[in-house]
Formats: sequence, structure tokens, C-alpha cells
Amino acid sequence: MAKALFGSVVTLAELRMVEENAALRAKVRRLEEELAEMRAQRDHAIAHELLSLAGDNAEPALA
Repeated sequence: MAKALFGSVVTLAELRMVEENAALRAKVRRLEEELAEMRAQRDHAIAHELLSLAGDNAEPALA
């Protein structure tokens, strides 16, 4: 029984590793959200630029 109890004890180093892992996962999640936002802004800017280049004589692509 002592081995079973000892096996369930978590060391301080393991706790730190779990906390660091959680912090890194949260950071990756925030960076992925930031990247998605920046991509959306870039796509919007490109679309705006293309529309401004087309001017008033823009026609539908399939016309």
C-alpha cells in the first residue's frame, strides 16, 4: 500500500511543469487568436486595395 500511496504523490517539479505547460498553452492560444485577427485585417486591407484599384468600372468576375 505504501507504494500505491507513494506513486500518487506529485513532486514540486512536476507541479511546476504542469503549471508551465498550462501557461504555454494559454500563450499559444492567445498568439493563435492574434494571428487570426492579423490575417483578417490583412485580407480586409487587400480587398479594400483591390476595390480601390478597380475604381468605378469594376465588373462582376463572371460577367
